Amino acid sequence: MPKHYRPPGKKKEGNAAKYITRTKAVHHLQVSLPTFRKLCILKGIFPREPKKKVEGNHKTYYHMKDIAFLAHEPLLEKFRDIRAHKRKVKKALARKNRDLADRLLNRQPTYKLDRLILERYPTFVDALRDLDDCLTMVHLFAALPAVGGERIQVPQIHNCRRLSHEWQAYISRTHSLRKTFISVKGIYYQAEVEGQKITWLTPHALQQVLTEDVDFNVMLTFLEFYEALLGFVNFKLYHSINVKYPPLLDPRLEALAAELYALCRYVSAAPERQLGDSRAISSPENEQSEDKKVDAQTDESDLRLAQLQHQLPANEPGTLMHLVEDATAADDEDNETKDCKNLFKNLKFFLSREVPRESLLFIIPAFGGMVSWEGDGSPFKESDEDITHQIVDRPTQGHMFLSREYVQPQWVFDCVNARIILPTEAYLVGRVPPPHLSPFVDNEEEGYVPEYAETIKRLQAAASKHVLPMPGLESGDLDDAQNLLAEGIIDRAEASEAAEKKQKLAILEKQYHDELNMELQGITYSASLSNKNLQSSVEDVQEDAPADSEQMEKDARDLSMVSMTRKKRRLYEAMQISRERKKANVNILEERKKKAHASKKE
Repeated sequence: MPKHYRPPGKKKEGNAAKYITRTKAVHHLQVSLPTFRKLCILKGIFPREPKKKVEGNHKTYYHMKDIAFLAHEPLLEKFRDIRAHKRKVKKALARKNRDLADRLLNRQPTYKLDRLILERYPTFVDALRDLDDCLTMVHLFAALPAVGGERIQVPQIHNCRRLSHEWQAYISRTHSLRKTFISVKGIYYQAEVEGQKITWLTPHALQQVLTEDVDFNVMLTFLEFYEALLGFVNFKLYHSINVKYPPLLDPRLEALAAELYALCRYVSAAPERQLGDSRAISSPENEQSEDKKVDAQTDESDLRLAQLQHQLPANEPGTLMHLVEDATAADDEDNETKDCKNLFKNLKFFLSREVPRESLLFIIPAFGGMVSWEGDGSPFKESDEDITHQIVDRPTQGHMFLSREYVQPQWVFDCVNARIILPTEAYLVGRVPPPHLSPFVDNEEEGYVPEYAETIKRLQAAASKHVLPMPGLESGDLDDAQNLLAEGIIDRAEASEAAEKKQKLAILEKQYHDELNMELQGITYSASLSNKNLQSSVEDVQEDAPADSEQMEKDARDLSMVSMTRKKRRLYEAMQISRERKKANVNILEERKKKAHASKKE
C-alpha cells in the first residue's frame, strides 16, 4: 500500500466540509433535539442554505463553525446538569422517597443569560436595533390570561407585564413615541430611542385563547431570551434619566390594577426622597430605625404583591400622569420631541368604559396630555370641569357637558400621526369617521395620495403658516416659469432667467443625443460640427421641444437597454413590471374612489 494512500470517499471538500446536517450536529453535541433548538435560539445560530446540498434538499444544514461554537458553550454543560438532575428527581419519585425529591427540587440547577446578552450585543445600540421582535413577543405574552397551566407559567406572564409597563413608562416619560396605527392584527407603535427607530405590535385588548397548533416550547425559549434582553435595556434607559431600577409599586394603587400609575408615583417621588435624605443628619440609632422601617415596608409590598398576583386583570398599563414631567433637560430635546411633547399640552382627556383604555393611557401622556378614566385610582373624575375632550365610542346615556368635546378614539391616533389637533366634526359620536391612514406608507412613493391625506397636508400647512398651491395645480405646472410668473410667485427677471436655463439644458440634451446617434452610425464626432449645428439646434429646440423630449427619452432608454448586460436588463425589466403593477393598483384605487363618490351623490 502506498505511503500516502487515502481511502476513497473519506475526504471532504467544499460544502461537504463546511456544512453539517441537523441530525449529525445533534449527535456531535450529544444532546437532545429540543435542547439543541434551545441552545441555537439562545446563541442566535440559525440554519444555513448552502449552494449545493450534498445530502439532499429535504434536510436542514448548519455551518460547521457554528456547531464548533456551540460545542464550547458553557450553557451546554448546564443543560446536561439539568437533565441529570431531572433524572434524579424522577428516580426519587419512582422509589416513593418524597423527602429526597423535595430536597432535589429545592436545589435545582439554574443559569443566567447575562453573558449571552453581552456576547450578542456588544453595544447598547445593537440591542436597540434588535428590539422589535423582543417587544412584540413580550407584549403578546403580557396580554395572555394568567390562568397558569403546563405550557405557560403565571410568573412569566406577570414578568412580561412588568417589563412592558416599564418600557411604556420610559417611552411616555421621554416623549419618544412617533407613530401609531390600528390594524386587524393589533396596534402598531414606533418610537425613537437614541436615534434608533423601534417598531412593535401589541394585540388588541380581547380575550386570548391558547391554540393547540402552536409550538409554545420554541416561543418560550425566545421569550426567555427576550425577557433578559428587555430587562437590561430597561435598566440602561431608566438609569439614563436618573431613575432607580427596578421601580417599586405603591400597594394601594397596585390593588386597583393601576401598576404603571403606581410606578409613576414612585418615579415622581424619588427625587424628593433623595433630597430629604441628603439634608438629614441622623445618628446611627436613627439610621437603624429607618432601615428597619424601609425593610418592613418592602416586606409588606412584597407580601401584597404576592397576594395580588392572582387578582391582576388583563394587561392594564394604568395612567402615566406623572411621567409627563421633564425627564431630561430642555436643551437636549430635538424639535420632533418638542412637537410631540406639546401636541396635547393643556388638554385633559377622560376615557369612557368602552374605549381601548390601555392604548390611550399610553399614547395621550406621551404627547403631553392629561388623562383619567372611569374607576378607582383615577386622577380626576368625570365631573371635572377642566376636561376638554371625552373619548367615547357609543352615545352617552348620562349627562353631557357642554364645555367638552365628545370624540371617537380614532381622533387621538390621527392627531398623533398628523402632529396637529385635527377638527373634531368628522369624529363626533355616531358619525362614520374618516379613513384611518397608515403613517408607515409613503403616499408619494406609492403614487396615490388619498383625499383625506391631502386634507391633513393642508391643515398641517395652515398650522405651520406655509402656503401650498391651489388644488388642481400639478407639480409640472409649478416648474414652468410662465405659470410661476402668472401666479405672481416670481418676477419677470427671474422668469426669463429660468427660461434661459431650461433652454440651455434642452440644447445640451439634444447635443448629447446627436453624439450618441453619430457614434452608433460610425461617424467620428467633432466639436466644430457641433458648433455649426448649435444655432440650428437652438431654433429646433425652441420650435418643437415638447415633441423631441419624448423621442429623446425613448431613444435614450432604448440605447441604454442595448448597452446593458443581461443581468441589468432583467433587473430593469423587473423594475418596469413593478411600476406597471403599482400603476394598476393606483388605477384600481381611483376607480373605487369614483364609485364611492358616485354612490354618495345617489
